[in-house]
Amino acid sequence: MAREIYLVLDNIRSVHNVGSIFRTADACGVSKIYLTGQTPTPIDRFGRDRKDLAKVALGAEKNIVWEQADSSLEVLKNLKADGFQVISIEQSENSVDYKKVEAKEKMVFVLGAEVEGLSKSVLDLSDIVAEIPMKGKKESLNVSVAAGVALFRILGI
Repeated sequence: MAREIYLVLDNIRSVHNVGSIFRTADACGVSKIYLTGQTPTPIDRFGRDRKDLAKVALGAEKNIVWEQADSSLEVLKNLKADGFQVISIEQSENSVDYKKVEAKEKMVFVLGAEVEGLSKSVLDLSDIVAEIPMKGKKESLNVSVAAGVALFRILGI
């Protein structure tokens, strides 16, 4: 049985970050992306393709099934009920080193807003909060870079 790998992008504001994550997700074999809250979608509110997102995604937005949802919590609750392991990529008191996360058959990775990160309610719903350790003076990576680092390492690609 093939792995089922989903992403939930929770209130990510940058169209360029979303496009970049679509491209990385395609490279990693992600099956579906949920775009929640204020996260931009590949189609604008008038039903047109978003050229700014497509320019960064390079067609990956057409290769991956995506769905828009108001609440990441509702999406995650439904996926958990369907047997998905919820892995949030975030810095937290209860986080584990992302290199210690073992890939499962059904996984959903959650990535949050560029500045605020993920809410406590999303973190509480997570099976694992995985943190990418920082060695320099900056406290975090860009969300699209973090997505690539975490997906490639955890999925063993």
